[in-house]
Amino acid sequence: MSYEPPITDYDTIVEDCTCAFCGCNCDDLDYLIKDNHVVAVRHACRLGASKIMEDIDQRLLVPMVRADDGELEEVEWDTALDKAAELIAHSIRPVFYGWSETSTECMKEGLELGEYIGAVLDNQATICHGPSLQAMQNAGYPIQTLGEVTNRADMVVYSGSNAMNSHPRHLARYAVFPRGYFRKRGRFDRTVVTMDPKFSDTAKMSDKWIGFEQNGDYGFYNAIRAVLKGKKLHADVISGIPKEDIYELVDQMKSAEFGVLFFGLGLTHTLSKQRNIDIAIKMVMDLNKDSKWGLTPMRGHFNVNGFNIFMAYETGFAFGVDFCRGYARYMLGETNTIDLLTRKEPDVFMVIAADPGAHFPNGANQHLANIPVIQIDLHWGPTTELADVVLPGSFIAVECAGTSYRMDGVPIYMKKAIDKPETCRDDEWIIREIKERVMKLRKEPNVAPKYVPNPAAE
Repeated sequence: MSYEPPITDYDTIVEDCTCAFCGCNCDDLDYLIKDNHVVAVRHACRLGASKIMEDIDQRLLVPMVRADDGELEEVEWDTALDKAAELIAHSIRPVFYGWSETSTECMKEGLELGEYIGAVLDNQATICHGPSLQAMQNAGYPIQTLGEVTNRADMVVYSGSNAMNSHPRHLARYAVFPRGYFRKRGRFDRTVVTMDPKFSDTAKMSDKWIGFEQNGDYGFYNAIRAVLKGKKLHADVISGIPKEDIYELVDQMKSAEFGVLFFGLGLTHTLSKQRNIDIAIKMVMDLNKDSKWGLTPMRGHFNVNGFNIFMAYETGFAFGVDFCRGYARYMLGETNTIDLLTRKEPDVFMVIAADPGAHFPNGANQHLANIPVIQIDLHWGPTTELADVVLPGSFIAVECAGTSYRMDGVPIYMKKAIDKPETCRDDEWIIREIKERVMKLRKEPNVAPKYVPNPAAE
């Protein structure tokens, strides 16, 4: 549901802004501005509003470099950028991680730097929807836009996702409650089903809850496919669900005019991993013989999908792209960030718009503590405690403009609403400056490259 703030003293209103929180990328927000600060947000959910209204207490405002005594010291921008460029230029196995909360324009600069230097470029998909991306490469991607869902869908299924809590406006703005061209009565024209072991808040507002047993996803979806193909189920109970309920669910899904399956990490990260998504995609393909169905992963960060789309377009691989041989390579378990860190391969780690110190396993963070770390971010966090160079960025969709990709792959322009702090810089500018300084250093005779750079990258 939308959150309307109380009447607040403000100077101006910036209309039709885009939320930089989750993959919904809601682009109907109004920012109430006073003294160059967002003091209230109209139409946003509470999660989006809390992020947009600046968290000044933990904001990184000045570039810093870790001194010999182990403390971070404030320095000039040129000093910090030179230090970051020097670390990267002398590295053998650099890794650039993050990217999911910055602009696609910034990713372009990062790709050019990574290709030139022979780095690994990876993002949060490596620890979240990576199995989904692998399954889509294996089985296809029967997707639809959220606009099609709003206007056409009469059956909406959530699997492994509690959208009421993780994507609060997904139901209100796109999938369940809004009135569409063919769904004039909104919620009353739609059947909502939640398939999840947990009776979540999303399940509470659904018309039907299918509570299959933990790690029973693969067997449950296989049973649905068997019924769709005209087979009889011999077991009375499959994955904790009586076979009569499966028959009833299949009849409902086949009779839908336009159905859509939204799935989250609850489906992606159970025992069968990407095979769960494989079977879900094939189930949708089977349904399309009798009806019209599509599916969409519930992406988390507002531009995590953008990195995967951008990298797949530019290199053919969605994440974990390795340029160490001068051309793009990808190998599951070899070029992913966690695997690289646990094998202690990287000698320099640059993180942008992410906090691996808070989310990575202990073995990976232990190696981060032993190598130079460059952080480009807005807020102080556990990664800041590991960083040797800290470069304060700016808040896309609030302090700077750029492009992001919604969870359904639709590009969204995110405009600027206020000025950034004087001591901060745009992420795109920071990466471009590092790239230019690295290229200059690599051309000096005393900084021999560890491999022959790809001429096309220059």
